Amino acid sequence: MGDSWAIPGLDLHLDLDRRRKAASLEEGLRAAVRDGRLEAGTRLPASRTLAADLDIARNVVAEVYGGLVAEGWLEARVGAGTWVAERPGTGTAVSSVETPPTPPRAGLDLRGGIPDASSFPRREWAAAARRAALDLPASAFGYGPPEGSPALRSTLAEYLARTRGVWGDRARIAVTRGFGAALATVARALVAHGARRIAVEEYGHEAHRGILRSAGLDVVALAVDEDGAVVSGLGGLSVDAVLLTPAHQFPTGVALSASRRLEVVAWAERTGALIIEDDYDGEFRYDRRAIGALQSLAPDLVVYLGTASKSLAPAVGLGWAVVPERLTTAFTAQLVAVSGIVDVLNQSTLDAFMRAHEYDRTVRRRRAEYRSRREFLEVRVAAELRGCRVSGMRAGLHCLIEMPAGLDERGIAATALQLGVRLDGLGSFRLGDASARRAPAMVVGYGAPAPHRFEAAVDRAIAAIRAELDRSTATDRP
Repeated sequence: MGDSWAIPGLDLHLDLDRRRKAASLEEGLRAAVRDGRLEAGTRLPASRTLAADLDIARNVVAEVYGGLVAEGWLEARVGAGTWVAERPGTGTAVSSVETPPTPPRAGLDLRGGIPDASSFPRREWAAAARRAALDLPASAFGYGPPEGSPALRSTLAEYLARTRGVWGDRARIAVTRGFGAALATVARALVAHGARRIAVEEYGHEAHRGILRSAGLDVVALAVDEDGAVVSGLGGLSVDAVLLTPAHQFPTGVALSASRRLEVVAWAERTGALIIEDDYDGEFRYDRRAIGALQSLAPDLVVYLGTASKSLAPAVGLGWAVVPERLTTAFTAQLVAVSGIVDVLNQSTLDAFMRAHEYDRTVRRRRAEYRSRREFLEVRVAAELRGCRVSGMRAGLHCLIEMPAGLDERGIAATALQLGVRLDGLGSFRLGDASARRAPAMVVGYGAPAPHRFEAAVDRAIAAIRAELDRSTATDRP
């Protein structure tokens, strides 16, 4: 908590007597909660802090907090302070949806692929940072090699071999500023080798497609079905490379089948093309043993890309690439050209964090949490959304809620925003004129909300979908 704190629009008149000050503060807090300036799940300042900021007696604040807790506006958590409570009628559990004239700011996030930032292991990371800073030799505080910290690259080689089956020593591993930088470097290296066209799955991140285009590659769509990317179509696309998410396709949530893994490797061997493997959340499979990396089948044909963003937090800002020998020279040249100063301190912190086995512990904890969230969502959808079902592997940080034909994905996303939660339709991830044969679906990321806000986020998402179901039913009536 900072040195000062204020509720937007809450104005206390300091010349009021004690009773009037208490009444003014109480009404101001009620109004702030009622109109959304203070959202459910917001932690309020300590009574001492707020009293000092508003220049009133501490016991006035304590009295107001106590009264609002008794009325259900606030919630007192032992040892954790005072929080804004979830209240019926605030859009948390809504049976029918009315569109307000001005959309509120969406305070909850159910977009796919976003981890829970609130569970970042702060103390363990801080301890690793301290060890790294104390143990590094003086020479490490200079300009590091473009490929990144040698110690971290060695640690990553061991970890990836153990957990994902990736083959490659540290000489073939480079650490980058996140996944985007790794993908951009690979794309530029491909262009330097003469590549001009790349295939991508018809559903995926537009940001990644933008990175490939910026490097000078033409992007073409590859169909996706229940067995993953339809790699048999690669022969007719005249492409030099393909970008795949084989362990857990984003956003449809399917895995590339064993037969198609062998098929795409055979295609690369036959044509000399390169496979780029985006293994963004391969560590988070919880229905059975994780699917190994495609790279293990053909280390000389596959560029393996990974990131700490999903397992730890995007703020860590580190990704990595395991590069085939034939591309290492061009890849390193691009790193030198575009990467700038290597973040040795952050990389050394991740190395210390991994060597202390904190990375493994964090992945195990989050795997259990995401499994629980996925199961909760499945139960709610089955019970409350007629004609809908959850699809996609029990893995990662997202799934699909598939819906009856005719429902409007954009309308649901807009309604969800009105209710205070961000949600995307499957169609928003489709490339250009790629096939629209799939039934409408919403991509639900169950990773982002803090634990105490997850149920509220699901309530609002279900309310948005139910409103569209009701509208569709009413339209179909004669």
